Amino acid sequence: MRGHPRRTITAAALVAASALLSGCSGLQAGSSDAELTVSTTTAIIADLVEQVGGDRVDVTSIVPHHGDPHSYEPSPGDAAKVAKADAVFSNGLLLEEPGIMKMVHTNARKSAPKIEIAQKLEQYGGTVIKLEEDLGLDVLWLGWAVEGEVEGDGSQVRTTATKLEGPGELRVYLTDTLGKPKVYIDSADGLDEADSFTLPPEAHTHVNWAFSEAGTYRLTVEGQTETLDGKSEDIGSGTFTFTVGDDTEAPEGARVLDGGHADVALNTGTDKVYVRADDDKSGEPVRLAADDVVLHVPDRAKETVPKEEPYAFLGKAGDELWVLPQAVIGKHVHGDMDPHAWADVANAQAYVRRIEAELIKADPDGKATYEKNAATYLKTLGALDEEVAKKLATVPEQNRKLITTHDAFGYLAKAYGMEIAGFVVPVPNQEPSAAEVEELGDTIREKQVPSVFLEPNLAARADVLRRVAEDEGVGICTIYGDSFDDKVHDYVSMMRHNATELAKCLGEDAR
Repeated sequence: MRGHPRRTITAAALVAASALLSGCSGLQAGSSDAELTVSTTTAIIADLVEQVGGDRVDVTSIVPHHGDPHSYEPSPGDAAKVAKADAVFSNGLLLEEPGIMKMVHTNARKSAPKIEIAQKLEQYGGTVIKLEEDLGLDVLWLGWAVEGEVEGDGSQVRTTATKLEGPGELRVYLTDTLGKPKVYIDSADGLDEADSFTLPPEAHTHVNWAFSEAGTYRLTVEGQTETLDGKSEDIGSGTFTFTVGDDTEAPEGARVLDGGHADVALNTGTDKVYVRADDDKSGEPVRLAADDVVLHVPDRAKETVPKEEPYAFLGKAGDELWVLPQAVIGKHVHGDMDPHAWADVANAQAYVRRIEAELIKADPDGKATYEKNAATYLKTLGALDEEVAKKLATVPEQNRKLITTHDAFGYLAKAYGMEIAGFVVPVPNQEPSAAEVEELGDTIREKQVPSVFLEPNLAARADVLRRVAEDEGVGICTIYGDSFDDKVHDYVSMMRHNATELAKCLGEDAR
């Protein structure tokens, strides 16, 4: 059952309203009657804007149909489109790769409103939920985070490694969606200003931490704000202690972190640098002074340098490394709130209300058109919401478990009575161990899931999930999260497909 009231829309009304939808999201649309040129960050938002804007709005998307907004790198052509836009719509809540938003703020005209729709979703009748992350790693899952705000659109916080003491080398790197490493810190050639990276305010990202030798390391980092107009301010520094290997003892009295989720964090409001860790009891983060905590890297984190040439910076192929893994492939920069709000159709209605309001502000003469189009589309979405709920209500209670390739379906699960049993991606650049493959198989058996679900734009990196599913004899089905493809071109079709596929692949006859 849904947690909020629903209108009752007949099937006939749904068909009639759906007929008004175009067969394509109109990403290449160019109407001579257009009064507004609009750029959006994703194809899903482009489709919603087009449904409200109709012929008065010419819409293009920065991230293409098949693209991943978490990792897409904008091109000069994207910047040129943004520069011509009368308004730019993004999702917000740090869905988009930071480079996309930096490009928007750098190239969009000052007079063009830049609307992050989900940032004010609740004001338009939507709901926002916290992003839940738990990969069940047996070592510390250590990332980087920024807390606090920085004035100015597109502002960033730069973290720089300034000093390392220890028996070996430290490399901090991120593996992108295509499996290529981007090195942030490499102590082998000495630390300098190149050993740095930026994050947006209130952001968090995952990285790999690779140590070449066992022993105690002390890493000093400092933070600095950066604005688009070239201004910067220092925001503090801190030194963090790592104990690498089981025989390396922590300083007496220090709190040792050797599991769970934690971040090296910089706070722009307090000018402090510390460790932000999840508290097992309260579920809320705790902030620990750098001098009071030790980050432990046990021998079970020991790996070897991959043989592929892009990883030669880690050392000689086959050499031992102690690695705290990134765990999630790609440039996975995000905040505390789950940005995938459109997966609940009621939230898509809130997107539409916000879009309607913003288009009217930008083009008051089009008010009647925008109000009429929005009202029609809201009826379509109301009917779609009921259709999705009805289809998913047919899934037996014991089968309402989702295992996917991406943590994009929390809203869908909450809205329609499903359970996120797990999102499964391989640890970057490492073949899963026999124990890890067995554990995934155990999870599938324990949860008794009839099927697992792959997103088309992420299927290429889901080989482990696919292989284990085949070994366990469960179905492999398709679900859409962040993007469309050649088969699905618009939001209504996407949600209808997802509901149909979930009902089929998790139904009574699925196994």
